[in-house]
Amino acid sequence: MGLLTTVLLAALVQAGPIDDIKGVLDAQVQAWNKGDIAGYMEGYWKSDSLVFTSGGTVNRGWRATFDKYAGTYNTRDKMGVLTFSDVEVSLLSPEGAWVLGKWELVRGSDRPHGVFTLVLRKFGDGWRITHDHTSVATRD
Repeated sequence: MGLLTTVLLAALVQAGPIDDIKGVLDAQVQAWNKGDIAGYMEGYWKSDSLVFTSGGTVNRGWRATFDKYAGTYNTRDKMGVLTFSDVEVSLLSPEGAWVLGKWELVRGSDRPHGVFTLVLRKFGDGWRITHDHTSVATRD
């Protein structure tokens, strides 16, 4: 097998998990933009061991994370329209990956944005976010 064939096969093997992970993020954006926080939360590991950090606060557990989102974004105006961009997926193993990207909310009065780093793990029912560190840009 030549080097080019080996490189192409390696790319094909990785394309599946990377596409699956990006699919999780795409589903989150679609759910968010429909005002569906519960659907958005489907991308997260439904476990007390989920870690979500933002604004200098560490939240542990799926329920705590859900409650934070539901309390902060309790109207469609507050939710705005979400986009993710510049998404980079790095596979750590067949069952682990980290993701770096940018997020933005377009709302009537503002456009908050920032970056996120996610750790995902592959479970029997697919990839789930196990650790989310999201920050808000303080200026443009």
